[in-house]
Amino acid sequence: MRTLLITGPGGSGRTTIAAATARRAAAAGTRTLLLGADHTDTLGAALGTGTGAAPTEAAGNLTVWRPDPAERFRQDLTAFQSRAANVLDLLGAARLDAEEVTPLPGAQELSFLRALRDAALCERYDLLVVDLPPLPQALALLALPEELRRYLRRLLPPERQAARALRPVLGRLAGVPMPAEWLYETAARWDMELAAVEAVLTDRRTSVRLVAEPGPAGADAVRTAGLGLALRGLRTESLVANRVLPDTVPDTWTAGLLAQQRKTLAEWQTEHEVHRVPHLGRDPQGADDLDALAVPGVNPAPTPVEWPVTDALADDGVLVWHIPLPGAARDDLDLIRRGDELVVTAGPYRRIVPLPSALRRCTVAGAGLRESELRVRFAPDPALWPASGR
Repeated sequence: MRTLLITGPGGSGRTTIAAATARRAAAAGTRTLLLGADHTDTLGAALGTGTGAAPTEAAGNLTVWRPDPAERFRQDLTAFQSRAANVLDLLGAARLDAEEVTPLPGAQELSFLRALRDAALCERYDLLVVDLPPLPQALALLALPEELRRYLRRLLPPERQAARALRPVLGRLAGVPMPAEWLYETAARWDMELAAVEAVLTDRRTSVRLVAEPGPAGADAVRTAGLGLALRGLRTESLVANRVLPDTVPDTWTAGLLAQQRKTLAEWQTEHEVHRVPHLGRDPQGADDLDALAVPGVNPAPTPVEWPVTDALADDGVLVWHIPLPGAARDDLDLIRRGDELVVTAGPYRRIVPLPSALRRCTVAGAGLRESELRVRFAPDPALWPASGR
């Protein structure tokens, strides 16, 4: 399935653009699922249909779904209590009734990520359009699966799980289930679920569409968002400049705003594929207004982001890892090699990425930022690199 993630600064009209994009794709015959992350029904208001916790048909070829994180959390907790019943009884813990359960902080994000995974795996649809939260909440949400998986692997290393084979024997001897067995099983299940979400986000057919209103605030948000998405390996497919004013303006105040928009649009066009959506003169609402918006179509085959390793051993004696970071500034970059991982800091964002297998036998020989690309040089370590001719 093709997945299109849509986000932008708060108030930029990203939900309206997401709804209009989904409607245009559906009208062209593409079976489309529109997934909303907002806990309020802004998506339903934009469509003029309303949405609910279950997928709802909004138009021909268009289904809308706004998952209920509270209900998902109650289901997960009930299932958790059932799986851990023996351990809870051993500890004398009182179980919670579903009616008294309210979502904990972070439950909404995890619930939405699982809904995204379920939607992307559904074979009923060809296109998944996701109305993400505003920036920077969307960037934190997109980083969550990889970060949580890393924490799980550090806290409960997979190689230590081999000892689980002995725990059932110990459990029978003690007469009670061993909590460690349940703990590792829970960690393994979470790792599988997070890996499935991560696979959707890193899929070659997944890309991001940014929505922003041209102006100083929108320009700053787009610049920061582009860097954060690039560090995550996510492609910014296009930039939708929303609420663009017409060339003819009725008064001096609007003329000043128009000048700001023109300046920002000129800057954006040097770095992005920009699509202008003219201002309707009112807040779009309902199918007719959405269809009147000049939103771009969905590219069926987006160009994936690549982080290639090139061989410069013959000329410079190094391997070079190319990491695209559009919008990065040299003074805001920092690199730390830690074991088989590289800690990359770019402005306000940080990511810990595993090294490609060929680079794990090398030492870092330097780095530089050229043409919006971080190029990290690695020299083979004689103690680890096989000698030529062997």
